[in-house]
Amino acid sequence: MRRIALLHHGRKPETLKLAESLSQELSHVGIDSWIGAAWDEPALQARICDLDLIITLGGDGTVLHAARVAAPCKVPILGVNFGRLGFLAELQPAEALQVIPHLLDSNYRLEDRMMLHAELIRGDAVIQTYEALNDVFIGRGALPKVVRLETTVNGERLTTYAADGAVVASPTGSTAYALAADGPIIDPSLRSILLMPIVPHRTPVRALVLPPEAVVEIVVHTDYDAVLTADGQVNLDIKNHDRIKVVEGANTVRFIKLRSANQFYETLVEKLR
Repeated sequence: MRRIALLHHGRKPETLKLAESLSQELSHVGIDSWIGAAWDEPALQARICDLDLIITLGGDGTVLHAARVAAPCKVPILGVNFGRLGFLAELQPAEALQVIPHLLDSNYRLEDRMMLHAELIRGDAVIQTYEALNDVFIGRGALPKVVRLETTVNGERLTTYAADGAVVASPTGSTAYALAADGPIIDPSLRSILLMPIVPHRTPVRALVLPPEAVVEIVVHTDYDAVLTADGQVNLDIKNHDRIKVVEGANTVRFIKLRSANQFYETLVEKLR
């Protein structure tokens, strides 16, 4: 490895301090580094395809910011957890400086995670497209009003949810919003799509685990505000009769893993105690 980006959390000064320490140690072994804020996606975008690795210093949100930029160029991500749950992080802050020898010796494995691709369609036009590592949420806005979500899978009508919203999640995202809504946990190494309503009213169809080639389409029916979010970070107002199409994304997010393949289950037990 020759070029590494160190992305810190803009509101956590301790992450910048660790980034500076890592940069200094990396320079001692001949590795160039660039320090940037995780929220400054344009600055990262300008450098991304020249990087060999991104080290994120923050919580899962910091990883999600990096993931959307890193995926097209297959730049791997190594997360250092300064957040609460830290499902996407590999290391704790005290371990960060110890990782450099592992990077030099290529003593790690790579793990690819599927992404989701979402399209917002108004009439016959695609208004916006989004990539998400965790999930796409379609639902009510600030007012506590139920929305009706006419849902099809592969062109076949499934149901119309009367609910606060619906989440379409990747396996990685099954431990995010979907888990908070009592959804199933899916091993992140799998390829599948999770569809589940949020606070539904009298529906026989709850959480569905679909194959990766599934095409999920949701038409929004509401007289009030509604929103679409991707990974809890991209937030867009949507209108009555807008259609959202979600499929497996063309890109994957690549993570550096230093622990065993069973780490996911160990982390799961630890985080959910």
